[in-house]
Amino acid sequence: MAKLYFKYGVMGSSKTAQALITQFNYEERGMSVWLIKPGTDTRAGVDIVKSRIGLKRKADVIYETDSIIEKYKEVGKHDVIIADEANFFTPAQIDEFRELVDFYDVPVLCFGLKTDFLTHAFPGSLRLLELADSLTEIKTICSCGAKATVSARIDSNGKVVTQGGQILVGGNDSYVAMCHKCWKEKTRKQESKK
Repeated sequence: MAKLYFKYGVMGSSKTAQALITQFNYEERGMSVWLIKPGTDTRAGVDIVKSRIGLKRKADVIYETDSIIEKYKEVGKHDVIIADEANFFTPAQIDEFRELVDFYDVPVLCFGLKTDFLTHAFPGSLRLLELADSLTEIKTICSCGAKATVSARIDSNGKVVTQGGQILVGGNDSYVAMCHKCWKEKTRKQESKK
């Protein structure tokens, strides 16, 4: 029986690497994988999913106005769907993932962030938390050694950013994984210097 999976973690926790390794494992067993990503993520190119350790694959791009079910019908049946950067999909598209699981009997594995740089849930992630059959945290650590739970946005001087839009596509140059305590300490220290 197919399930909807949400595998989430902060920036730098190897979410994309895990997605690509999962794709490899399915394909190695002769199964077909539909690898998709939202159009919002253009870091490695519009139709490329690339991890920080260098793994990369071509993916189909899904835009905010696209119906995932219609796209799935166009590309034909696959054994599994792997969705990278799932936090950028709309809640309606997450509902379509649920429908693909329930009525097309295809497993959907979503990899992405749970929260933004201010610890607020992305709309797509919130919907996944509400609908997923399986939730798995992909863990990484803060520089202090504690479990990282915040994708801290940083500026070009390494200062923690506490204002701005929810979406800023970036990598190690824009985000650092931190535990909540370190994130709070850094933001408080910066505020006290103003």
